[in-house]
Amino acid sequence: MGAARSVGRAGDAASLAHYENPAYYQRTYSKRKHDIAYYVELAGAVSEVLEYGIGNGRIALPMARRGVRVTGVDLSQPMLRDLEARLARESVEVRARVEALRGDMRRVRLGRRFQLVIAPFNVILHLYSLAEIEAFFARVREHLSDDGEFVLDVSVPAPEDLSGDSGRRYKGPPVRDPETGETLRYSEVFAYDPVRQILTVVAEFRGKDRQYWRVPLTQRQFFPAELEALLYYNGFDDIRFEPDFASAPAATDVDSLAIRCRLRQASAPHPQRRAVRKY
Repeated sequence: MGAARSVGRAGDAASLAHYENPAYYQRTYSKRKHDIAYYVELAGAVSEVLEYGIGNGRIALPMARRGVRVTGVDLSQPMLRDLEARLARESVEVRARVEALRGDMRRVRLGRRFQLVIAPFNVILHLYSLAEIEAFFARVREHLSDDGEFVLDVSVPAPEDLSGDSGRRYKGPPVRDPETGETLRYSEVFAYDPVRQILTVVAEFRGKDRQYWRVPLTQRQFFPAELEALLYYNGFDDIRFEPDFASAPAATDVDSLAIRCRLRQASAPHPQRRAVRKY
């Protein structure tokens, strides 16, 4: 419990360490393709997209290759440097379509509006307090056109991760360092703070000669109904859930939840109670 309480502030080391090694990040998520296809299809209906958490361009580059202009915001300097290197290997046309800015997504103001604003792959899980979440939603509202759509996705909290068995360790299969080729022993240690709803996962790597290092990752756990309420009372409406990036009804084994919504228009009613969820 103590470990979970000592972390969990937007932009702190435990929210950035996971992105310090872009080569490892790229290898770890190389098989994750379904969300890329989902966002590329969404972007096909617009000419320009604002992406929060652009990282090294895992989603932005495929969109740009389809002719979409992408403006991205990210706080991780290593990931942005890797994006720059990847862009250098793209065509002149693709390079011209991608603009990446280093900054805090709670604060960056671009003075422009977009038809599509996205926050893919758990970006919002790095916002831990109500003040941080509301600041981010305020920036989204500023950048979203009146007829635009805000789309994000989050992992659905897993009961086994929130069981309260803080400090348990799981041994994983060996991993290969993508830079050195060395085979590393790998394990993960979980800790969950049930009051702040913050899950801390510490990845532990052990190499030859007993070389050992740890990489922490903190993520705020959001439950679907909680996110629905947060979006609605921060000015969004027409909220739709798409379990695992599909329009089918939710199943019991949902891993990721895509959420689509729009700005609530000034003329729209705002009753105290209203069913806004759509599937």
